[in-house]
Amino acid sequence: MRIISGKYKSKRISAPKNLPVRPTTDMAKESLFNILNNLYYFDSISVLDLFAGTGNISYEFASRGTETIYAVDGHYGCVKFINQISKELDLDITTFKSDVFKFLEKTTIKTDVIFADPPYDFEAAQFLKIADLVFEKELLNEEGVLIIEHSKHTDLTSHPKLSYQKRYGGSVFSFFELE
Repeated sequence: MRIISGKYKSKRISAPKNLPVRPTTDMAKESLFNILNNLYYFDSISVLDLFAGTGNISYEFASRGTETIYAVDGHYGCVKFINQISKELDLDITTFKSDVFKFLEKTTIKTDVIFADPPYDFEAAQFLKIADLVFEKELLNEEGVLIIEHSKHTDLTSHPKLSYQKRYGGSVFSFFELE
């Protein structure tokens, strides 16, 4: 994986092979950040990265100037790897080793962007539960957005807060907003 833009542009990061992850492809990540670049100034937002895996998305935000980043993953190896890369690159990423659903039920952290990249084999109801918890717990700031990455075979169009979707190959980014 590589960082696409910002302070660490073109930096390659090699994750250990034993992590249970499917990193967002560079093409999809670049497209996602082109959308976000039109919505936000990265140095003035806060981010919550759910199912953070290798930290791919967190590093991209940090490289672009985001200073408040929280990364949540239930796998010890993933959290350890994110902490290691954060230390090496001097990135301020706060990690939580936690089941994402339990984390969402308990946290009071509010951010501008919440990005969730759960396992693609989740049932649609599990993806929708992420959105439900984010909005029930009011975890987004006023102009905030929840982005859930999922397979093109997963249908999330029934959720009332879904704004729009962008498809990249076999992946879809679903954007959920307050209004």
